[in-house]
Amino acid sequence: MKSPAPLPRRAVLVVNAKSRKGRDLFRQAVEKLRASGIELISSHAVRNPDKLRTTIRMALKDDPPMIIVGGGDGSLSSTVDDFVGHDTVFALLPLGTANSFARTLGIPLDLDGAIEVIATGRRMRIDLGMIDDDYFANCAAIGISPLIAETVPNGLKRVLGRIGYLSWAAYQMTRFRPFSLMIETDGKRETINAVEVRIANGGYHGGTELVESAEVDSGEIVVQAVVGNTRHRLLWSWTASALKLRSRKRTVKEFHGKSIRITTDPPLPISIDGEVLAKTPVTAKVAKGVIDVAAPLS
Repeated sequence: MKSPAPLPRRAVLVVNAKSRKGRDLFRQAVEKLRASGIELISSHAVRNPDKLRTTIRMALKDDPPMIIVGGGDGSLSSTVDDFVGHDTVFALLPLGTANSFARTLGIPLDLDGAIEVIATGRRMRIDLGMIDDDYFANCAAIGISPLIAETVPNGLKRVLGRIGYLSWAAYQMTRFRPFSLMIETDGKRETINAVEVRIANGGYHGGTELVESAEVDSGEIVVQAVVGNTRHRLLWSWTASALKLRSRKRTVKEFHGKSIRITTDPPLPISIDGEVLAKTPVTAKVAKGVIDVAAPLS
């Protein structure tokens, strides 16, 4: 059996210091990475999130062996595009609220555990999802998630973390309305009533495993619709998934493929790894095996 490819021992560290944990943990990350044997070529605590991608692009010009990105799912998704076409390994420190991409890869959510993966883990080639021409790491969504992402107060997430996020989600549920969804794939078209759509490259969304059939190295994208025409269907689907009840699979309908056209009535915003960046209609695609990531050995 072929041994897992080892990870580089030299890296650039870039942390979104405005993420919930980023500012507090940046200095600890520098010290602990060095103590674990990782040589830091440079380290950057980026206070302005708009400069995060610019910082990473500048680092990539020198083709470093690895870049460690610290932040939430939105930070990771906004920068992952730039690794396509490079041999640089994408490593992550999960410093956000839901940390869905880290959960998908099996990376511990505490700083020590995540650094141990970077120091002792393996190099893994993975797919990325795409919404039209925009790459994303883990999951995009239509429905309640974009509504939450567009309106949640930043202070609420920073002070209360996931509890605050879920509380705001419960409030926004009262404003949410079901919609008509049309899916086109492999020459077939189907229209259903839906209360949420998950466009998944990985299994986790909002910190909960919702799309169990989605894998980051499967070579396909999964579109999972929560079917129904009342908001209570969405609440039950999330509850059943969180508790791993058998009934969870009866609340959803899944579509698998390399390219899937998605239309809604009315047109709706799409959150991509937590950031609202698109609007239906769109084409969801998979970009097979386009970047290397730092992953656990098993």
